[in-house]
Amino acid sequence: MTRFFVLFVFLPIALFFNASADTVKSGSKVNKFTHANKKKKTTMNTETKKTETAILAGGCFWGVEELIRSQAGVISTQVGYTGGTSQNPTYEIVKKGTSGHAEAIQIEFDPQQTSYEKILKYFFKIHDPTTKNQQGNDIGTQYRSAIFYLNPEQEKVAKQVKEMVDTSGAWKKPLVTDIVPAGPFYSAESYHQDYLQKNPNGYTCHFERNIQF
Repeated sequence: MTRFFVLFVFLPIALFFNASADTVKSGSKVNKFTHANKKKKTTMNTETKKTETAILAGGCFWGVEELIRSQAGVISTQVGYTGGTSQNPTYEIVKKGTSGHAEAIQIEFDPQQTSYEKILKYFFKIHDPTTKNQQGNDIGTQYRSAIFYLNPEQEKVAKQVKEMVDTSGAWKKPLVTDIVPAGPFYSAESYHQDYLQKNPNGYTCHFERNIQF
């Protein structure tokens, strides 16, 4: 009778604690798996798409932007003013040609789809890099040909591409394109942004030449 009583009392208690231990172990595994999933998900969410920037000047920025934007790998474009001495220039100031600013385009691109070198090669096809401070009928320092590099690697590539284009003979005259460090870039007025998208028949003196480097 005593032996039966002991089994009757203690056997359920032992089973209860054994079941609790299994639950804890099982719970630990679930929690560990959930934590791993959360960590993996967080890592994936924090991965951002790497992009790079190029700043170029090749005459009236309307035409340069319209052609550059069509290239594979170009994510966005913005026209503006850079290379001058005064702060926050406006079009009314820049067009006088006395502020030192050039009409320029800031390009954001995906280096997985294109490269700084490819963009520069295309740049040398869509404007005349042999006319100093002039593109077509547009004359003045604000219409100069220039590459504004953002780091030493861009400077190196810019010089290599310019030399390659110059020695290729594609252009019959020497290139006058400036290669200078980038300074502040000031976004142009809203009516200048995407100008030829808004005005398909608007003015431009830019086009792609059928030349090879």
